[in-house]
Amino acid sequence: MITAGITKSTLINDLRGLGVKKGMTIIVHSSFKAIGKVIGGPVSVILALEEAVGTNGTIVMPTQTEHLCEPSEHDANLSSEEIEFIKDNMPIYYPDLTPTSYMGIIPEVFRRQDGVFRSSHPHMSFAAWGKEAKRIMEDHNLHYALNEKSPLGKIYDLSGYILLLGAPTNSNTSLHLAEYKQQNSFVKPKVWGVKMLVDGIEQWTTYDDINNESDDFELIFNEFKIQTNAVTEGMVGEAVSYLIPQREMVDYALGWMNRNRREHIEQ
Repeated sequence: MITAGITKSTLINDLRGLGVKKGMTIIVHSSFKAIGKVIGGPVSVILALEEAVGTNGTIVMPTQTEHLCEPSEHDANLSSEEIEFIKDNMPIYYPDLTPTSYMGIIPEVFRRQDGVFRSSHPHMSFAAWGKEAKRIMEDHNLHYALNEKSPLGKIYDLSGYILLLGAPTNSNTSLHLAEYKQQNSFVKPKVWGVKMLVDGIEQWTTYDDINNESDDFELIFNEFKIQTNAVTEGMVGEAVSYLIPQREMVDYALGWMNRNRREHIEQ
């Protein structure tokens, strides 16, 4: 039989084989390139995900907008005049308009779909479709954007799952949730600059958060996979993919961080 590409039906069967079930709440990290040649492109992937969980399920994707951060976060070589020029001309975050930063084409297409809710955070937004979408997306606090009150925390409360759909294991945003509960001083506070409406006027202001760290996320994943039987591995299209209960992995990550992370020693 000649195969012209991967179809929506193929993807649905692969997702079900991985353990995706009707009614699940899933946060998806994806690499469209890794999945292979999909007939219908990212739209077929999104439709397959939504059909796999059904209308009683919920799909969440990160839709972060890193390009709206302070210019100096991206380029330390900018002059003060260049920084001010960029800041003066940078638009604020519009949930319906602002594209994602480095998230990939699947979440970029997903966030535009009718019936998808996108959270209000100007840097760390998520988008969601399905039964719990509005509940997960509403009231996304400006400060401490990935803590237990964030969309990640609401997925945790719903006993949701993480789906790494061909995505690298260090891209697992849910592990940031553990950082806010760390009992050591490895993670430092950070004040972030942001342009937003303040009293109806576009202006730069700040919000409080932590300096998130993901360098050890791959190591945490590998040890969690070895030490538990919680990670289901399988192929979705041509992509090596993983389905993981979020709460179990976040709880494991918190213990791991408390044991293994150490405060950086300043020379």
